[in-house]
Amino acid sequence: MFHGRANLTLDNKGRLAVPAKYRDALNADGAGQLVVTADSNEYLLIYPKAEWNGIHQKLMRVANANPIVKQLQRMLVGNAQEAEIDSAGRILISPELRHFAGLEKNVTLVGLGAKFELWDETRWTAKMSEPLALDSITGQLDGFSW
Repeated sequence: MFHGRANLTLDNKGRLAVPAKYRDALNADGAGQLVVTADSNEYLLIYPKAEWNGIHQKLMRVANANPIVKQLQRMLVGNAQEAEIDSAGRILISPELRHFAGLEKNVTLVGLGAKFELWDETRWTAKMSEPLALDSITGQLDGFSW
C-alpha cells in the first residue's frame, strides 16, 4: 500500500525518479512493471501492472452502450501506457501523457493505496488549497473518524 507524497522533478527526457520507499515495493511485487494513464481531472494515474490488469478487466466487462462508460474506457484504457522502472530507478512518462497533465518539470507524486497520482506541482497546490466539502459525503463517512 502506497501513501504519502513527494515533490519531484522530471528530467529533460520526461523521466521520473521513483522514491526508494516506493521503488523497493514496486520491484518486489511486480518487477518494476507499471501502467501510466490519464485521469479526467488533468493528472496521471500510475498503477503496478498487476493492479492495472484487474482494473482493466473489470472496466472492459462493463457494457459500453452508455456514452459515459465508453468515454471512461477511452480515457483510462485508451491512454494507458506501460512503463518499467529502469536501472536508475526512473520511469519514462510519455510526451503525450505529460502534455495531457500539464507536466513540465516540478511534479507531485501522491501514494493512494494501490496506485499513485502524478500531478503538476502547481495544480496539486491549488487543489489542496480548495476547501473540503465534507458535508456532501457524510453518509459515506458514517462510523469513520480521524
